[in-house]
Amino acid sequence: MRIADLGTLRGPVIAYGGTLANLAALGALLREAGRAGVPGDRLICTGDIVGIGGQPAECLAATRAYGHTVVAGNIERQLAAGAADSGSGYPPGSVARRIAAAWWRHTDRQVTAAQRDWMETLPDIAVFAHEGRRYAVVHGGGTAPARFLWPSTPAEVFAREIEAIAAAAGPVDAVIAGHAGLAFERDISGLRWINAGMIGLPPHDGRRGGRYLRLDADGARILRLEYDPAPAFAAMVAVGLTQGWDLALMTGRWPCTDMLPEALRRGC
Repeated sequence: MRIADLGTLRGPVIAYGGTLANLAALGALLREAGRAGVPGDRLICTGDIVGIGGQPAECLAATRAYGHTVVAGNIERQLAAGAADSGSGYPPGSVARRIAAAWWRHTDRQVTAAQRDWMETLPDIAVFAHEGRRYAVVHGGGTAPARFLWPSTPAEVFAREIEAIAAAAGPVDAVIAGHAGLAFERDISGLRWINAGMIGLPPHDGRRGGRYLRLDADGARILRLEYDPAPAFAAMVAVGLTQGWDLALMTGRWPCTDMLPEALRRGC
């Protein structure tokens, strides 16, 4: 397991995930970072830069050019390995897995050999200190990058993931994660588990835009990322990615919810 120690970060820090080949969303995040005075080396991505959307190579190039720290998501790991699918952890036979076949083919065609080599070097966990707290950043969980953890997941499941992270990277005060696509916070025996959400798609709540996390002197805040999704929608349509995630950009509702717990399927 690769661990990246970023040392002590001073000033605001932005954590985000799930760009999902949505260049419009990434551009909006960069503008927000500029307004907040957050340089590229204090932007941390929880992974899944690509997948689902229409502009994977462009998003990878921009993320690297701005110097963001990136924790490998399941998609980065699968692309680096030359795998046949995204390894997203969707249930067998699910609509989500069927839809994924189209966007995986597009992503696999567009990502270059050099970009795959870079993905191979990405850490599984990044750790840093900020305002007296030690944070670990993972993609899904400590036991697997494609681990789905939801607001309703039992506390003992979170505890096992935290134990795995601590065993690999040392004790922490908070964990920042992604993968599930829903931004939320949980208190697990005094440790904060914070899902930063995703910027590339809305969180199935009927509203456009994404979510991201900002750390300031007074703690962590989950923030909305507002942007015009029309360019990302057009990019998906132009390459034939019209299986439902394109419409989700416009409606704020996912085309499939079979990866969600039953209580969340009607909308978050």
